[in-house]
Amino acid sequence: MSEDQISQLESRLNSFEAEIRAAALRDLLALAEAGEIDLPAHSDVANMHCHSFFSFNAYGHSPTSIAWLAKRHGWRAAGIVDFDVLDGVDEFLAACEQAAVRGSTGIETRVFVPEYADQEINSPGEPGVCYHMGIGFASDQVPAAVAPILADLGQRADVRNQAILARVNPYLDPVSIDYEADVLPLTPAGHPTERHMVAAYIQAAEKTVPDPTAFWAEKLDVALDQMATIMANAPRYQNLIRARLMKRGGVGYIQPKSGMFPSLEQFHRLIVACGALPCAAWLDGTTTVERDPEEWMGFLIDKGVVALNIIPDRNWYIADPSVKQTKVQNLYHIVEVAQQLDLLLNVGTEMNSFGQKQADDFSAPELAPVRDAFFEGAYAVYGHTAMQRILGLGYQSEWAQAHLPSRCERNRFYTRIGRQTPPGREGRTFLESLDATLTPGEMLARLTQDRGWGLETV
Repeated sequence: MSEDQISQLESRLNSFEAEIRAAALRDLLALAEAGEIDLPAHSDVANMHCHSFFSFNAYGHSPTSIAWLAKRHGWRAAGIVDFDVLDGVDEFLAACEQAAVRGSTGIETRVFVPEYADQEINSPGEPGVCYHMGIGFASDQVPAAVAPILADLGQRADVRNQAILARVNPYLDPVSIDYEADVLPLTPAGHPTERHMVAAYIQAAEKTVPDPTAFWAEKLDVALDQMATIMANAPRYQNLIRARLMKRGGVGYIQPKSGMFPSLEQFHRLIVACGALPCAAWLDGTTTVERDPEEWMGFLIDKGVVALNIIPDRNWYIADPSVKQTKVQNLYHIVEVAQQLDLLLNVGTEMNSFGQKQADDFSAPELAPVRDAFFEGAYAVYGHTAMQRILGLGYQSEWAQAHLPSRCERNRFYTRIGRQTPPGREGRTFLESLDATLTPGEMLARLTQDRGWGLETV
């Protein structure tokens, strides 16, 4: 089969129709099995934080497409994290199992932390507001007791989006968009983000005004010749519109305040009820709160946090040498703090903004001191996910609490499980042979003695 035909199949992975995505993955895997697609051995790559098109992926990737991306490029592990929804969880985990990829899933939102109401946490310029996550979900089925919390996340996002639209439409006159007619169709499940609205405004301008370049130059206060150059660079173009219209200082920006977002405690109730892992989100160590990571992480651990998410590029891939030096040292320090506090690490590139990498460059010298810790976190989150999905014996289970009472013990166990158990059908068959009558030591013994699966080298 030609590369063009393979590319066409890969493009179908991003169809809004689930059946088309599933069929395309089956066809691609069959081609790989027949030797018509070369698949590499595992490379030293893991991306545990990829947004899918159920919130926003800058390259249009569905959960199934991300699973195939990981397979095609030999990633050791992959994870999706979507804003305010769990819509892609079952699809992604099923696709990863089919493709024999270690996979995990998560959710991200913003919460308000009253104890830090007057301090910047990880959302610059927005005191008290905190990006926060849950990772290691095993299903998109949510217990009835916490289903209203999940529904509320989507409703709050919808209200914020429409408030932005109501402010931006008058400013961009004669260009305007309708939320239901122009924005919702850009999403597969009706959960748009600011970036979907940016795309809708670009489309509307192209249809409405005779000279879009002149229009955007005026509205964004950019010189005409500079605007033409910017528009030739799609990532820069779309990021500029969002920054000038919807972010802080823009006409559509709404300053966050208490009541606009759920509380940390509410969000944690949802995560824990689903058997998943409350996960802090690290920016770069430069905000008021992050300058004292020991205090901040201690506060979050008391609230139930067991993991920490880092976007590595934000902390080292920086042009300014002095800024880079500061942020690289902050990165090393927060990883050290996380290890001292027995917090699992979850890292990735996001892919929800134009220009972000497909995967981190773990061969970069700047990441050498933290690389092994990143991989251990990926294995642990996968190990928890597989144990929870197949046996209900994940990190938060009563079995884990009884046999592995400390975070340190759980981290070691789930890292071993995730690292030694192969993904796909073979690994599932092995895990299905286990049960809650076994101790963690007995399970690990079966891995090495009965199955002969040694540690996969990093």
